[in-house]
Amino acid sequence: MSQLTPAPDAWNFAPDEALLGLSALSVRSVLGSIKAGMDPSSDRPVIPLGHGDPSAFPCFRTAPEAVEAVSAALHSGKHNSYPTGVGLEPARRSIARHLSLDLPYELSPDDVYLTSGCSQAIEIVCSVLAGRPGAHNILLPRPGYLFYEARAAFNGMEVRYFDLLPDSDWEADLGAVEALADRNTVAMVLVNPGNPCGNVYSYDHLAKVAETATKLGIFVIADEVYAHLTFGKNPFVPMGVFGSVAPVLTLGSVSKRWVVPGWRLGWIVTNDPNGVFRRTKLVESIKSYLDISCDPATFVQGAIPELLANTKQEFFDKTVEILRQTADICWEKLKGISGITCPSKPEGSMFVMVKLDLSCLQDIKDDMDFCCKLAKEESVVVLPGCAVGYKNWVRITFAIGPSSLEDGLDRLKSFCSRHSETKK
Repeated sequence: MSQLTPAPDAWNFAPDEALLGLSALSVRSVLGSIKAGMDPSSDRPVIPLGHGDPSAFPCFRTAPEAVEAVSAALHSGKHNSYPTGVGLEPARRSIARHLSLDLPYELSPDDVYLTSGCSQAIEIVCSVLAGRPGAHNILLPRPGYLFYEARAAFNGMEVRYFDLLPDSDWEADLGAVEALADRNTVAMVLVNPGNPCGNVYSYDHLAKVAETATKLGIFVIADEVYAHLTFGKNPFVPMGVFGSVAPVLTLGSVSKRWVVPGWRLGWIVTNDPNGVFRRTKLVESIKSYLDISCDPATFVQGAIPELLANTKQEFFDKTVEILRQTADICWEKLKGISGITCPSKPEGSMFVMVKLDLSCLQDIKDDMDFCCKLAKEESVVVLPGCAVGYKNWVRITFAIGPSSLEDGLDRLKSFCSRHSETKK
């Protein structure tokens, strides 16, 4: 019997530098590096202010109607088979009906494509855009969710960043968008409500975004995974409202509003009354990609119609009220911490961005050093700004239990006070 003898290095599976660099862009990787330096023998409870998953806290438990919908789907015995590539028709129909409530036109099930969470929706969109003939680029917000850059770069597509303006409630710098775009630009990404900034865009600003996209001949990728999680002056307005001005790909999921990120059910929706995506065969490309990708669990798809129809408004109101309270706690406590500046009160999502004044902080080199030392000394985990493309800022989540948040922010204050003392 012959024995397989691989050529030298043929079975060397060490990731190349490019893949390592892309992995380093992930929030998971950055938080893992920070936690690795913590003292495992410490008896202080860890306060997780760097994550985007509040589901571990009882006050953020999902709606009982959602649990019942999944249970019923499992017990029915009707959802044990493979689904179609685009997703089960009843689920797509119910999502289309649900999203149409906020739009001036009706979506159809054919406008909805189910994905394994919003992350896979990003992966699919970036892969489809990169697969078009010729060199293309995509415009991304800074600060922003770097998973977009990782997926675009993985597919060989160029990314260009436009700034969000902290002194203007994190509005997009549309002048920069126009300056960055060229004939090879295909789309711009807008996250609303904002991760990592906690902002909510006004109707007027979104209208200007649509006008800018039309002027440039590009479309908008609207990441609305935090849809309706708003508690400030601006109500949530879906970008799809302006779909007749500029075509919009809306990405969303049940992860945040229902507080079930582990259920992995997301979607891509074509908000395109003028049929641009069909004429340019983008829809055809999305379907083709879905044929060779993994699907969200069929029983979760099967639960979607009941989940959407039966979840009571009281559940959503309670979630938003808790976020309003914790955002207030965060805003008030951050005011009294030396070495930190918060440019605006968060009005949506689960996060706020704060700027570090390194000139006031002794022995702190940068945002990553700040986060590593904070975790080690105080057992408080926050996300460094480098993980969202904003050096020497940090992102703090307030989507945890109020008492834990107060404890974490008090520890943050102690840390900053200690490191602000002038050394003799």
